[in-house]
Amino acid sequence: MSKGCIIVTGASKGIGAAISSRLAASGYQVGCLSRSGSMPAAETASANIQANCFAISCDVSDENQLQTAFAATAEHFKQPLIGLVNNAGVHSQGKTETLHADEFRRVMDINAVAVLAASQTIYPYFMRQAGGLIVNIGSFFDKLGIKQHVAYCAAKAAVGAMTRCMAVEWANRGIRVLNVAPGYIMTDMNREAMQTGPLADYLAKRIPGGKPGQADDVAKLVESLFLMDNAFMTGETIYIDGAHGMLG
Repeated sequence: MSKGCIIVTGASKGIGAAISSRLAASGYQVGCLSRSGSMPAAETASANIQANCFAISCDVSDENQLQTAFAATAEHFKQPLIGLVNNAGVHSQGKTETLHADEFRRVMDINAVAVLAASQTIYPYFMRQAGGLIVNIGSFFDKLGIKQHVAYCAAKAAVGAMTRCMAVEWANRGIRVLNVAPGYIMTDMNREAMQTGPLADYLAKRIPGGKPGQADDVAKLVESLFLMDNAFMTGETIYIDGAHGMLG
């Protein structure tokens, strides 16, 4: 029997695919939103997991597309929407002195404004059933000063602030909001860079355990937040970075 339906944005690859697969394996029905509309490509996505996933194309920066995708997911599964994972995002790197304002806006739109829009979209669904859980996927870059990452760091810091504000504003309506902030996580897109070369050497020295995390490490944490159903836990940023961010 389904535990209810959870929307995951950016669900076709990497961390989003791992989260979708974990939740589906736990018995949730998962609306998998991505630009491509592809099913989660995680290695663990078995036929059984795929059966609990509904893939739909959606540009998270378009509010109309978000509304259509959420409604289509609810109609497909005919289950209440009880959760949202705001995972979709883009990375950007460049010198601050030459960063174009349009690029800054693009990163903020996808990494932060879309979090607000998706949360606003799920809000009426939560109100119909007196509550739900939003898990935002931030980054430990939200508390660090990283060269040539002013747009990305600013956007992820905004996600943490939005998490706190939504949590206190919506707590009396049974809506919880949490922020999961990963450090360096290996995915198919960055695997080569993290296994060989300067970045691999840096991570081996900088991360106390000597290696980056895996997408499934983040997925396990997100899964646990839904399974524990702890009504008093809201507004927090939970860092999952192998203690990297704790080093001086």
